[in-house]
Amino acid sequence: MRLDYVTIFPDYFSPLSLSLVGKAIESGILSVGVYDLRDWAHDIHRSVDDTPVGGGAGMVMKPEPWGECLDELVGEGSVGACVVIPSPSGDVFSQRQAYELASYDRLIFACGRYEGIDARVPMYARSLVEVRELSLGDYVLNGGEVAALAMTEAIVRLLPGVIGNPDSLQEESHSETLGHLLEYPVYTKPASWRGMDVPEILLSGHHAKIASWRREQAEELTRRRRPDLLPQEN
Repeated sequence: MRLDYVTIFPDYFSPLSLSLVGKAIESGILSVGVYDLRDWAHDIHRSVDDTPVGGGAGMVMKPEPWGECLDELVGEGSVGACVVIPSPSGDVFSQRQAYELASYDRLIFACGRYEGIDARVPMYARSLVEVRELSLGDYVLNGGEVAALAMTEAIVRLLPGVIGNPDSLQEESHSETLGHLLEYPVYTKPASWRGMDVPEILLSGHHAKIASWRREQAEELTRRRRPDLLPQEN
C-alpha cells in the first residue's frame, strides 16, 4: 500500500517511522510520501490561505495549490486510490471504514488547516478519483494531521503482515468476530495485585466458560459505555 500526506507541517508525520507503521515501511508492506502544500504555491510568501468569501473569522485554504497538488499526485485518475480529507464535518471514521480503506492500493491524505479547505477542492478531487471526507468524532482539531495519523494507525494494522499475530485482530473492540461490541476486560500476571484479583473463571482453564464470560463482559461493558453499538430490537 502507498500512503501520501499533503500538509503545511511535514514534520508532523515523523512518527510514521515508529512502531508497527515504521516496521511496515521497512519491510516493504507500506510506502509513504509526505508533501508540503506550499511547494504548489507560487507567490513570494508561498501563501496557501485567504480570507473567506462572504466574510467571517479565520482563513480558508485556497483552491489553487490544492488543485495543482492533486493534478501532480493523482493526474487524470488513479486506479485503486482514494483521497481522504480529515474534516469535522465529514462522516465519522469507524472500524468498518478502516477495513474499507485498507483495501485500497493508495490513500492520499489531504490535511487542511485554518477554517478548512475551499469547498471546491473536494468537488474537483472527485472528478479525478474517489474522495472520502472523514471525522474522528464530534470535536474540532487545529488541522487534519493528527486525524490522518490516527486513521493511519487504524488502517495499517489491518494490512496482512503488519500485526505479528493476526488472531489479535479477531476479538477486539468493534471487530466482526466480537459482534462489533467493546472488548472484554483483559488481565495478565500476577493473579493478585494491590488487593485486586484476576476473576477466578480466567484461571479455571475451562475455555468454553471463559469464552462465555468474556462475551457477557463485552455485552455488559458495551451496554454501559456504548449502548448505541448493541443490536437494536424491533
